[in-house]
Formats: sequence, structure tokens, C-alpha cells
Amino acid sequence: MGAVMNAVYNNYLTNYTPKPLTRFDSHKKSELRNVYNSIVKLNKDEPWYLPTTSKDTQHYAIELKENARGLHNTIAQLGGLEKDGLFRKKSAYSTDEDVAVATYVGEDTTGQETPDFQLEVHSLASTQENLGLFLPNNAKTSLPPDTYSFDISINDMNYEFQFSVGEAETNRDVQNRLVRLINNSDIGVRAAIAESEGRTSLRLTSETTGLPSGRDQIFTVSDTHTSKTAGAVEYLGLDYVSREPANAQFAVNGIESSSPSNHFTLDKLFEVRLTGLNSNNQPVRIGLKTDVESLTDNVFHLVGGYNEFVKAASSYLETQSKSRKLVRELSGIASVYSNSLEPMGLNLKEDGTLDVDKDALRQTAAQSPDISETFDSLKSFSNMLLRKSNQVSLNPMDYVEKVMVAYKNPGHNFINPYVTSAYTGMMFDGYF
Repeated sequence: MGAVMNAVYNNYLTNYTPKPLTRFDSHKKSELRNVYNSIVKLNKDEPWYLPTTSKDTQHYAIELKENARGLHNTIAQLGGLEKDGLFRKKSAYSTDEDVAVATYVGEDTTGQETPDFQLEVHSLASTQENLGLFLPNNAKTSLPPDTYSFDISINDMNYEFQFSVGEAETNRDVQNRLVRLINNSDIGVRAAIAESEGRTSLRLTSETTGLPSGRDQIFTVSDTHTSKTAGAVEYLGLDYVSREPANAQFAVNGIESSSPSNHFTLDKLFEVRLTGLNSNNQPVRIGLKTDVESLTDNVFHLVGGYNEFVKAASSYLETQSKSRKLVRELSGIASVYSNSLEPMGLNLKEDGTLDVDKDALRQTAAQSPDISETFDSLKSFSNMLLRKSNQVSLNPMDYVEKVMVAYKNPGHNFINPYVTSAYTGMMFDGYF
């Protein structure tokens, strides 16, 4: 049962939600209880509908929920879940984002001085790559028909892969089967086919970078102690390490350091993502932007999250009739505040998205005697978006065309899990 649930969850993450998880995706018991109570109330009052069986509609509903989650997290990252916290988030700068991109992750620094850092990047953390032998693409494989197996050892775990070779199979047939077998296992190693002059090779690449503690490889491949016939590793050349894993090497304020990942935190203040090496031996300076620049960044992130949500809903206008309802609601929220947003440089377009005049926005922020009062209407707009994103996330089925069976008996209705089960079942369909 656990293996099946893991497969369901991995399928959901892979196919429906490519958006990264944030700290706002974890919740307290009280928050989960509030969600549960909201679902109970929603189900009690909802009419009865026929189940939705269309795969396209199911994908649409799940994507709708994930886009709502994305907008919610965008607002949360700007401080929108805290009273008077919106737009107070500080922004970091990097003098060369081709070398390092920085994000401020510290606390509110009002009245405190945040130091700058000088960063010199000597080398980036790299993945391990094993590149097999290049074999004639369409030639019949020299592996005799049999059931073969080999082991991949990674993260102190040993995984055995078994596969069969038929009488008339080619090298490419065998390689393609192993690509699917390894990638579907989701063990932290990705497989792909490399091609060169009519020959193909199996390339294995680790998903993580850096050197594991006390080891010189992230993963190893062998069939020395495997349960089925050995010989596939030697024939395909899967044990040849074409690129050794390596840690990132860098210096912070002149002090040498290293990291197994190209992501790390500086002094619990800045999250740094390395993107390249220093040119001309010039260190990259990382620090905090001014309040005006930070506010401008925050507004851009809010507008970007809103526009992404509108565009995602609009992409289904031709196939999902009720998506028009959501686009109308989002545009309606923006139109309510359009007159007060225009002086800030935010203009509502015909498609419901917002356009930002960066110069006008900066000028408004710089000349404002009280930023909190000047941007009060933008905060109200953000709060309305937060409520709408929560509503869509709670019940994406409200924007799906459904066939109603019957209204519930007023005054005598009862709580049932129908609506929630209809949505949740979309993720599990096909696994049981």
C-alpha cells in the first residue's frame, strides 16, 4: 500500500505540479483543522453532481488548484499572511547574477544593519555522470537472450534492476528499456540516450551534486552480486564514470569554503544560488537593496503572481467553459482597484492582466511620505487575491462544468465527502 501511495504522489508531483514547494506548503494542525472545517461546510451545502470522468477536465481542475496555491505562496512570501507585513520583505542584490543570485531570508531588519558579503566562485558543484559504451544503434545486441540484472547503489541504498533481452532485439531496444526502467524508479539517478555517428550510449546522471561524506562517488553500478544473469554492465559500459561529482569551491570575504550544492545560505541572511565563475578575478558583492528597490521588487512579484494565475485560467477558455467565470472574477477584482493602482504605474489590460510601469512605481515609492498609506489600496487588492486563491484552492470544482443531479433537502441536508472525494479521486485514478 505504501509503495502504491508513493507512486501516486510521485505521479502527481511530476505531471501536475512542477512548481517548487515552499515553507508555506507546511501547515500547523490548527490550519489543517480550519481547512477541514471549511470542506465540511462546503460539502454540506453543495448540490449533488455526476462524477467528472474527462481526463482533460481532471487535469484542468488539478492545475487550477496548483496555480491557486502558487498565487497564495507568492503573497505569503511578500508578508501577506501577517498583519501589516505586506511589502515589508527586503530584497537582496548581487552585482553579477551570472555568477550568483541572492535572496534575502533574514528577519525584518528595521533599525539593524545588514552586512554585505564579497563572494569569489572558483568552481561549481557538479553531478556525477556515467557514460556507457557507444554501440551500433540498430545492430542486434550481443547479449544472449536471458533475464539480466544489475545494482545501483546510492544514498546507502542498493536497488536491483531486472530486464529481459529477446532474440531479435537491438542495442537501442535494450538501452531504451533501461532508460524507462531507471527513470520510473525515481532513485535519484536519471537515464538518457546519447547519440554519436549512428551509435548510442546510455548516460546515467545523478540528480544531486557534490561529494557524499567519506565517498568519491554519488552512485555506483555493478552486477557482481546481482540475482540474475550478469554481463549487462560490462557490455553497456555502465560502470564508467565520465564525470566525477565535485563540491562548489568559493571564498566569502576572503575565507575559503565549499558546499556540496550550488545553493547555500550566508550567515542565515542570504540564500545564494551559484550560476557561474568570477570573471577578471572581480568578487561579487551581495547585500540588501534600498527600501524603494525592495518595495518595487515586491510589487513586481505580486503582479507577476497575479498575471500568471490569470494566464493559466485563460489558457483553458477554449476547452473549459467555466474558466471564463474565474477570469471574469479575477479581472473584476483588479478593476475595482484600477483607479487607485494607475497612479502607482499599474495598468489593467484588456485580457485581465496588469502592466507595470517601473519608473512610475519607483517614483511613487520614492516621493511618498508614508509608503504604508500610499500603497494601502495595493494591500487591499492583495488581500482580495489571497481570499480568491484560498477559495479556488479549497474548491477548484466550482470552475468545472458539471451535471447536477439534485439539490439537497433544505434544512435536512447532511455532511458528506462527495465534492472532496471527486477532486481527490483524480489524483488516485488508475492506481487502484
